[in-house]
Amino acid sequence: MQMVISLGAVRDGLVAATVVGSMAFGAVGCSGGDEAPKGDDKFVAGTRLCGGTAVSAAAAESLKTITGASRFEESDEESTVADAAKSLMQEFTSSITGDGDICQVFANDAALSDRLEVTWELTGGPPKGEPASKFTVLRMGERALTAADAGAVQFACRSGKLSGSLPAHIDIGVERWSPKDPEGDPEKLKDAYATVAHSFALAMAKELGCENDGGLETRPSLDPA
Repeated sequence: MQMVISLGAVRDGLVAATVVGSMAFGAVGCSGGDEAPKGDDKFVAGTRLCGGTAVSAAAAESLKTITGASRFEESDEESTVADAAKSLMQEFTSSITGDGDICQVFANDAALSDRLEVTWELTGGPPKGEPASKFTVLRMGERALTAADAGAVQFACRSGKLSGSLPAHIDIGVERWSPKDPEGDPEKLKDAYATVAHSFALAMAKELGCENDGGLETRPSLDPA
C-alpha cells in the first residue's frame, strides 16, 4: 500500500491523505514489479493518448517537456475523456461532488512509479481560498493553477447532458507521481502542465456539451492572473 495526498487538498493548501492500493487509479498496462510492461505493447505519439481527442499538438509537446519523451504507452481502451464524462454525468445526477480518473500517461521507458495522472473532480462550487504557495494562478475558466509538478483547470458547465438547473463545477487535474524531483526550467514546466490541463479540460467541456465550452478558449492562457 502507498500513501497518496489528494491533489485537490494540496491545491487548496490543505493536507488530506488517502490510503490506496499500490496500483492506484487502475494503472494502465499493470504488471508485476516496478517496470511498465514492454513486450509487444504499443507506444504512440502524445496526441493519440487517452482516446485520441484529449491531447492537442501543443499538449503533446508539453508532455515531452515534462517527461523528456515523445512516445508513450498506449492508453487503455476505457481511459478516455468520453468514459470519464459518462462517469461524471452519472455522479452529477445524485451529487454535486465526486471525483474520478481520466487516464494515466507513461513515457515509453517509465517505471510504474513514474507517471502522470489525469483526474476529474466535481467541486460543488467555485474555487475558494488561497492555493498552496507552489501554485501560480492563471486566467482560465473559473481558476487555473500550475506548478513544476502539477496543473489544474476548473470551469463551470451548463449542459443539457447534466441534470438539474445548476451548473457543474469541474476541476481537471494533471499531476506527476515520481520518485524524482522535477527536472528542467520551472517556468517551462509550469507552462507545460497548464497546457496539458487546459487540453483535457477543453476536451471534457466539449464532450459534456458545455455552453461556450465552459468559458475555455481554444488556446491556454499562460499569463499569471
